[in-house]
Amino acid sequence: MSYLPLEEFKHAWIFRHQSMPASSEQQALIKPMTAERSNVLWDTFISKNAIHSDDFGKNDWPANNENFSSTINWEARWESDDNDLPLEILDHIDWQDNTTVYYCLNRNQILETTWANFKQCWKNFLFLDDGTILLGKKRDQVLQFHSTGDCKLGIKP
Repeated sequence: MSYLPLEEFKHAWIFRHQSMPASSEQQALIKPMTAERSNVLWDTFISKNAIHSDDFGKNDWPANNENFSSTINWEARWESDDNDLPLEILDHIDWQDNTTVYYCLNRNQILETTWANFKQCWKNFLFLDDGTILLGKKRDQVLQFHSTGDCKLGIKP
């Protein structure tokens, strides 16, 4: 089995938070990967050595600022009543709504969903914003969210 039921994901509360609960249809599209599958994806697309974004070394592409074109602030939009992602993010990402995306918390915890579902539930996902990386399947554009309220817009080499 490659996925866990969402209820077994230790941070599942982010999708049931009283201030912005995700619908049951949205939750059904959020698939936490098992640690084994998360490890494979992390090793393949992020780092073979680091366990978390705090551990990136000079040979890890996310540690190289040349892979990121700009940094924007997402926190003001998150705190507002506007539910759309910041425009700079939408301008950077040109994925189709059915693109599979991976919200990478660390080597052992990755959530899979669609780009359309992430756009609808982004405020929920960003309760977990400690260096998390958003990748699209077979896509080069990446986002890295930081608890400072910043988001780095980049291209994965």
